[in-house]
Amino acid sequence: MSNQFREPAMRLLLRCAAALCAAFLITPGPARSQPQLALPEASPKGFLTQTIGIAEVQVSYHRPGVKGRPVWGGLVPYGQVWRAGANENTTISFSHPVRVAGKPLEPGTYGLHMIPGKGDWTVIFSRNATSWGSYFYKESEDALRITVTPQAAPPVEWLQYEFSGLTDSSALFSLRWEKINVPIPLSFDTRGLILANIHDSYLRGAAGFGWQGFNTAALFCVRNNVNLPEALTWADRSIELNENFSNLQTKASVLEKLGRKEDAAALRDRSLEIASETDLNQLGYTFLQEGKTKEAIEVFQRNARAHPSSWNVYDSLAEGLEKSGDMKGAIDNYEKALSLVKDVVNRERITYTIQKLKAQ
Repeated sequence: MSNQFREPAMRLLLRCAAALCAAFLITPGPARSQPQLALPEASPKGFLTQTIGIAEVQVSYHRPGVKGRPVWGGLVPYGQVWRAGANENTTISFSHPVRVAGKPLEPGTYGLHMIPGKGDWTVIFSRNATSWGSYFYKESEDALRITVTPQAAPPVEWLQYEFSGLTDSSALFSLRWEKINVPIPLSFDTRGLILANIHDSYLRGAAGFGWQGFNTAALFCVRNNVNLPEALTWADRSIELNENFSNLQTKASVLEKLGRKEDAAALRDRSLEIASETDLNQLGYTFLQEGKTKEAIEVFQRNARAHPSSWNVYDSLAEGLEKSGDMKGAIDNYEKALSLVKDVVNRERITYTIQKLKAQ
């Protein structure tokens, strides 16, 4: 071919190649993502979080509806592993070690599966929490299996999970759907977890530099009747940092729990000698809450002797006497409080209380 034909042909090839490249760049291909229209899911997603003591439980699942279909033994066959929801894995997460129906399970996120039966059900916690439903379930990945007995329950259209019977260390985690309730008991060693936190973190942080932190740790042990020998060392450390009414009272409580009642009584007497009006008032109300009315009145009387110009001490003493049934003593002290109080709200309250007691 002569040069006069070769050159135009080459230019034509180059122009075609350029055009093809441009078309490829601007024409949407199958790999280019397209905006998706948001539409309602047939089984909408649900998410549930519950704090139990200091532990947190989270559940993520999809909620199929009954929609007039036979569910158990129909839509959900008996004897087969079921994803306990719809779509991808139902998952459950525990922030701390937990006992499920009394069996231990480490903290973490688990795929939740169930094997429905005409009688008992098997509930499975799988280490695989990322698969689609139960289609890729492997028994070798089980972290825990338990057996539970479903209960008859009022009908529920959309599958749901719920927590009930909540305490500071336990709850009943349940699947509710159609006309059954599948209960799964959960429990945490809340006091043990708090004690571990005191050892591992609380007293090794900012709280370990002041009297309040050691007093708080000792007081937790007293109130829960745990770790008392170490609680005594914590109370002593608090007192060493700053002796005051609060930590002397705490140490006295520890000593009493340890059976050293004489030492406890001596320490309480010492604490009362340095107590402020507020300290004594709070102690009196603590006794009232514990049902120790006689002890409360004694503290309120001591406070009135120590702070005779305070309306509040007579108001508190009157309340203690009222609870004891001594209405005359209560009225006398309410009237003393009324003669000293200045603010309108408390004047009206005390006036009303006096009128009510006199009318009885």
